[in-house]
Amino acid sequence: MANPKDYRPAPGTIPTEPGVYKFRDANGRVVYVGKAKNLRSRLNNYFQPPRTLHPRTRQMVFTAASVEWTVVASEVEALQLEYTWIKRFDPWFNVMYRDDKTYPLLAVSVKEKYPRAFFYRGPKRKGVRYFGPFSHAWAVRETLDLLTRVFPIRTCSNGVYNRHEQLGRPCLLGYIDKCSAPCVGRVNEEEYDEIVQGFMGFMSGRTDALVRGITQQMEAAAENLEFEKAARLRDDLGAVNKVMERQTVVLSTDTDADVIAFATDELEAAVQIFTVRDGRIRSQRGWVVEKTGDEPGSMERLDEGQADPALPTLVQNFLVQYYSDAVERVRQEEEEDKRIEAQKVRRRGVDQESRAQVKPPMPVPREILVETLPDEFEDVTALLTELRDGPVDIRVPQRGDKRALMETVQKNAADALHQHKLKRVGDLTARSQALQDIQDALGMDEAPLRIECTDISHIQGTDVVASLVVFEDGLPKKNDYRRYRIKEAAGDGRSDDVGSIAEVTRRRFKRYNEDKLANPDEEAAELMFADESADVESTGNKRFAYPPQLFIVDGGKPQVNAAQAVFEELGIVDVQLIGLAKRLEEVWVPDDDEPVILPRNSEGMYLLQQIRDEAHRFAITYHRQQRSKRMRASALDAVPGLGPTRRTDLVKHFGSVKKIKEASVEEIQAVKGVGPKLAQTIFDHLHADDA
Repeated sequence: MANPKDYRPAPGTIPTEPGVYKFRDANGRVVYVGKAKNLRSRLNNYFQPPRTLHPRTRQMVFTAASVEWTVVASEVEALQLEYTWIKRFDPWFNVMYRDDKTYPLLAVSVKEKYPRAFFYRGPKRKGVRYFGPFSHAWAVRETLDLLTRVFPIRTCSNGVYNRHEQLGRPCLLGYIDKCSAPCVGRVNEEEYDEIVQGFMGFMSGRTDALVRGITQQMEAAAENLEFEKAARLRDDLGAVNKVMERQTVVLSTDTDADVIAFATDELEAAVQIFTVRDGRIRSQRGWVVEKTGDEPGSMERLDEGQADPALPTLVQNFLVQYYSDAVERVRQEEEEDKRIEAQKVRRRGVDQESRAQVKPPMPVPREILVETLPDEFEDVTALLTELRDGPVDIRVPQRGDKRALMETVQKNAADALHQHKLKRVGDLTARSQALQDIQDALGMDEAPLRIECTDISHIQGTDVVASLVVFEDGLPKKNDYRRYRIKEAAGDGRSDDVGSIAEVTRRRFKRYNEDKLANPDEEAAELMFADESADVESTGNKRFAYPPQLFIVDGGKPQVNAAQAVFEELGIVDVQLIGLAKRLEEVWVPDDDEPVILPRNSEGMYLLQQIRDEAHRFAITYHRQQRSKRMRASALDAVPGLGPTRRTDLVKHFGSVKKIKEASVEEIQAVKGVGPKLAQTIFDHLHADDA
């Protein structure tokens, strides 16, 4: 029996958006499916002390061995996905009611002469069209109340209809125009059928034409000065919009599509695929795979927000492999299902229809939505067309519901990649293996328990800065991070990366040869960012605890040789020095003409990449802060005795620094709070270059 502590997600990693979660046992079987408006809040309830849990919940969390979740756009979509997955997986711990208390639906009795719309909950029947499920029973009734303003379909029972037909007068809904009153012949059968078709079309997701039509009628009525009609149409439009907000349809009911998105870094890629059939999300799958290294641009470092140049190749490879395997797998499953179906035991319960297994989705849909087109677009399209025995449309959604769904899938892919990295970082065995791999590759006497890495950041030689990050036992130690402004190797639009590496190394180890704890940057406390300091609990110690066993510079052989020269200058002999090249992930060692190549899938390579990327992130964040600070600087900042209030008053009075420079001492003195001495000082400072 599994312990919930072993598979509980790390704090802060569960998203706060709506979604659906699944608990799986050690064999991968789904044992429970649930939905939540806030995934983090809901899932945290399952990992409370066992004695506080309901006995059935306690049994479930100890039966499960893992938990996973899928983020969706709204609570209604979460309920729809939960409903689909309960039918598909038939989880053991999901409660089945004997009294048909299933999800609320909106039903239309299409087989009747005058179909009616009504609230329904129970097994599905022939001759009735169902819409939903809805989140609550009141949501169905409110939807009916709002839509009958626009589509006056009858909602009464057959008994009430027959009675008013005999009386020859409509009910209250007929008098207030929320029913077209077919019972008294106010509309004929053809007119009523148009109302019903409009109602069902709207509930199926075909809303654009209706909204445009009502809007045009409202504008025309306003132009004709028919303000009462325009107001009524305005209210109808408001009711339609409110229903659209409450009953979110993922896509139109005639849509069969797969939505595929990737999240990548230099070594790995997370892929998510949402299967949409009949406008509903039927399934979701995700994988984290390793890059082969053969993709174009796969070795380049990816900055935040930068598109991965290897993405078109990844999309192409995935489409070919996934759908080829899917078609073959469906063929095998169809043969197996025929043999199993005869021996299958139906679960007891009244609601057999809602508990029935859904039909396996078509392996290759008519439409495949991707975030970027594959490299060999025509060839891939031809292959998928052959597999489907019909046309296949591969495209990138640009707007509307499909674009919104693509963003949801992208978010799930990014979250999956993030979870994968956290799982590796949080795994003590993986961290130990990573340190052991580094020790073996570099021939060190012991595993490097403290690792430091430095990186340089600048734009065309301006605002050149460096970072120093520290990892202990494979985990970041943020209160030992340091930032540097490069002083000697850069300035005036020039930047020497090799010289900058040497300068940072010298400042880091300048007092190490004297057997003292080093403080590489005297201004460390002043240079700390607010956003970084918020994530770090400061110990109040500005000095490093002890020197590293491994020192990494971001770069190749030239950078390593420059740092090694500093080591020789300072007499550093007990610190291993390496360089990690950006392009091919090569590890360069001093006095060695050939790099050390670690396997791409080794834990040691993942750890080195994580440390390098953290140093790059830390450096570029500091660089952006320095650049922003410089761009906000003013010529008035350096005027002695001129505070921020007087600077503001001067700019408000003259309009710009240029006009202040053109003003005389007397004109400057005219500003409130500026005396003769301060006015002369400002004038002299602004005209210092003219002398």
